[in-house]
Amino acid sequence: MLYHLLYPLQAWFGPLRLFRYITFRGALAIGIALALSLWLGPAFIRMLRAWNVKQYIRREGPEAHQIKAGTPTMGGLLILLAVTAATVLCIRWDTPFFWALLLTTLSFGAVGFADDYLKMRRRQNEGLTSRQKFLLQVTAATAVCSYLYLEARAGRFDTSLTVPFLKNVHPELGLLFIPFGVLVVVGSSNAVNLTDGLDGLAIGSTLIAASTYAILTYAAGNAIIAGYLDIPNVKGTGELAIFASALVGASLGFLWFNAHPAQVFMGDVGSLSLGAAIGTLALMIKQELLLVVVGGLFVLEAFSVMLQVASYKSRRKRVFRCAPLHHHFELGGWAETQVVVRFWILAILFSLMGLATLKIR
Repeated sequence: MLYHLLYPLQAWFGPLRLFRYITFRGALAIGIALALSLWLGPAFIRMLRAWNVKQYIRREGPEAHQIKAGTPTMGGLLILLAVTAATVLCIRWDTPFFWALLLTTLSFGAVGFADDYLKMRRRQNEGLTSRQKFLLQVTAATAVCSYLYLEARAGRFDTSLTVPFLKNVHPELGLLFIPFGVLVVVGSSNAVNLTDGLDGLAIGSTLIAASTYAILTYAAGNAIIAGYLDIPNVKGTGELAIFASALVGASLGFLWFNAHPAQVFMGDVGSLSLGAAIGTLALMIKQELLLVVVGGLFVLEAFSVMLQVASYKSRRKRVFRCAPLHHHFELGGWAETQVVVRFWILAILFSLMGLATLKIR
């Protein structure tokens, strides 16, 4: 919006030419999302308390977490508000795929909201059934992947696959792009959701992944940089770096209130939408396989749950003290803050590895 309103006036006021640059508007999006989160956060938390929107702790988790029962949840609404406002203000509205990206993020947020609302109404940690949640996620992901496939048929997108480390390997997926994309988006959404179990863990890790994808998105949208790095140049998607930047700002702001001891939890409305946003962004810039590296921490968390369930069902034995993985280390004697900071370090290392693949090819 600001680009369309202010950039045309640069002939009368020179500094307004800054709105031409993605980097300037990306930094502005970070600032706006951060400022909105910090400004609205205290009132938002008071409102959640007044409406008795509180967290119900699952009985299977560590006993020490029962003290967190009653903490306000559904803080992801604040994240979505900050991201949406900052992006709409700073991005060019004619950016390819932007509205599809925003709609997908909000759709997954709606699924998470329904889940959180049912938990609150039933006064227990049981909202939508796993099947209901999965079907809604698949429906939303299928919609955006079908849209991208149709864009590819029209010559405005590419359904080939970019393989990390291998610059000359680009298998064409064709119609298989739709189920593959659904797997990426739904998998990313649920992986972030599973990581959301300790104060600050999921939002801090999301901040790191979003920062990395802000860089990758800017590079993918710049023909010169993309050519130098030999990565797909997806025309017009450089502007989507502003969306990723807004994610960074909103995550920073929410972390202020979610740091231990947390004043508010993001809930499924936050974790499902954030994971879907990053997964969809990865699809749009053709770096979906790289998400396994950049989001390596999320992958480990999700894999620990799958391994635990498979082992218990087949052998009646547990691999970990408790799943997801962060609970295993917590029950092993690590303090909650130690687990969170050490997992953040892992997330940073995974992100650096992801960026390194751009040159190791």
